[in-house]
Amino acid sequence: MAAIYQAVYRRASSLVCRLHSTYVRKMRYLNELKEDDSLCRQAQTSGTFYLFHNLSPFLQKVGNKYLVPELSAGEMKRILEKFKETEQWIEKSVLISCSDEHVPHFALDLGALEKSVIESELKGSFTDLRKALFVVDGKASPFLASAQSLLRWHDFHQFCSKTGQPTQKNVSGSKRVCHASGITYYPQMSPVVITLVSDGSRCLLARQPSFPPGMYTALSGFCDMGENVEETVRREVAEEVGLEVESLQYSASQHWPFPSSSLMIACHALVRAHQAEISMNGLELEEARWFGLEEIVEGLKREPTSSKQDDGHLLPWFPPKQAIAHQLIHEWVRQQTS
Repeated sequence: MAAIYQAVYRRASSLVCRLHSTYVRKMRYLNELKEDDSLCRQAQTSGTFYLFHNLSPFLQKVGNKYLVPELSAGEMKRILEKFKETEQWIEKSVLISCSDEHVPHFALDLGALEKSVIESELKGSFTDLRKALFVVDGKASPFLASAQSLLRWHDFHQFCSKTGQPTQKNVSGSKRVCHASGITYYPQMSPVVITLVSDGSRCLLARQPSFPPGMYTALSGFCDMGENVEETVRREVAEEVGLEVESLQYSASQHWPFPSSSLMIACHALVRAHQAEISMNGLELEEARWFGLEEIVEGLKREPTSSKQDDGHLLPWFPPKQAIAHQLIHEWVRQQTS
């Protein structure tokens, strides 16, 4: 009977595995790596690594394209041996994701090592993340943003906020533990609403003094403690441009690593056309104004470097495709033209 039971159990288990999608198997494998230090340590010997130097990702330029190289464990060992460093550095890596074939991807910051030596050895350069996100392939951008955010979180949480004692990272980097207090710390994101305001025929875009010249984007702001998304949208629109939101609609969300790890919650907000006079908050914004459909369509075609008219005045341009603000603006154009 025992043999029959085991055979039935194996067939049932096999069927369950076949029924599970590739995505489910992948997510369960990642969860195992996060929870099992020995399994994750073993995965580091067969995984691939994204490199950073003081939170700047490593890129290689091939022709006109910028690539994000994935270094094998063997290549990592070869590089680190040049600095007489091996195991202790691999332990500092953090788990980011894995392929459908269960090849784990890690990120490692080598900020304490000589940058020029690494760049020369690997024939590439460490690049500011803001620039990197807009020059690499769209599929690589989320990996870089996630990797930098997690590396930054570990850098800023090396000590317990209650005891002041050092915290210890688990192998995957999914948490840190203070053994003196027993407190476990997990990486967190701050919720931010980003809202495209419209009066039905125009949309409102604004700019802050820190923006690149000529760039306009949707309004945004952090959620206050205790607020829901709807309350944050209404408050931010009222604070920044003095308008009352009549209705709003959720669009999408995006992780964004600036200024630290944030969850951008994108919404469309409608205000009444006869109450659409802007009263700008000069403490937060440099300019805010209404844009018509034709001006928006032209601005979406415009590159930042071509934003000057012959008389020297700047023509408005909008965030690139990788930013969720771009998606909001495109959605508004489709709504106007449908």
